[in-house]
Amino acid sequence: MPELHVLCGRIASGKSTLSAELTAHGDMVCLAEDMWLSGLFGDQMNAIADYVQCSAKVRAIAGPLCVDILRAGASVVMDFAANRRVDRAWMLSLAEAAGAEAQLHYLDVASEICLERLQRRNALGEHPFAVSEDQFWQINKHFEAPTEDEGFSLAFYH
Repeated sequence: MPELHVLCGRIASGKSTLSAELTAHGDMVCLAEDMWLSGLFGDQMNAIADYVQCSAKVRAIAGPLCVDILRAGASVVMDFAANRRVDRAWMLSLAEAAGAEAQLHYLDVASEICLERLQRRNALGEHPFAVSEDQFWQINKHFEAPTEDEGFSLAFYH
C-alpha cells in the first residue's frame, strides 16, 4: 500500500537529509518544496511573507500531484514544511484522499543545534535558500510539535 511520508522539524533539523535517505530505498517519489520554490519563485522570495504566498501556489499544484502519485501506487515523501498542525492536517488529507497510509517523521532537534547547522549550511551556500538567524527565530516561534492525536503513524528522531 502506498504511504505518504511527512517530515516535521525545525529549519536545519535534517528533514531534507532524511528525505533523501527515505527515497533512496524503494519506490518513492520526493516532492521537495524548496526545490519548487527556488525554481519557480527564487527571485521573488525576499521575506517570510513572500514564502507564505509562494508556498500556497506550490501547494495548490503539489497537493493534487501527491494524491495522483499515491493513487498510482507509489509512496511519496513530502519534503514540505509540516511544522504547524494546520500544515500537517493538509498533508494528512492528501493521504486520505488517495486512500494511503500516512507516517509523520518528527525530527526533534533542539533549536540551538538547528541554528548551528543552519549557519554551516548558509556558509556552504549549497541550499537554495539562506535563512538568517532572525528569520530562523521568527519562523521557530510558530513551530508546533506534533501530537499523537493528529492521525499519523509517528516516527521520532533525536
